[in-house]
Amino acid sequence: MINNTDYVGTLFDNSESNPSKITLAFTMAGVALKKGHSASVILMVDAVHLALPNALAKVDIGAPFEPAGELLEAFIEKGGQVLVCSACMKHNGIGESAIDKRFTVISGDDVVELLMNAKGSLQLS
Repeated sequence: MINNTDYVGTLFDNSESNPSKITLAFTMAGVALKKGHSASVILMVDAVHLALPNALAKVDIGAPFEPAGELLEAFIEKGGQVLVCSACMKHNGIGESAIDKRFTVISGDDVVELLMNAKGSLQLS
């Protein structure tokens, strides 16, 4: 079950291709939560690799940004939801049992529903 949120960040890259986009996605989602909005980050395409446990542990682009792993932990702790595209997982050979148990697998229909109901979104592609 997914909850519609005010803010939706959509991430397409994994840590090897663009750590800056990952950091920005979780930074902005965290800002939305700090401002009192509900927030989600959707992992799509190659970003589904970030759903594996501890995938963000070594992502750190440096000041003034916090390490991505810390941003993720704070985001989840404050009520943010991380959502993972099921078709993208299948395409990349990632099984649902392999991902972080705090994340939710969603369909393409869910992605559209979330984006259409959000007050704002940021797509990092």
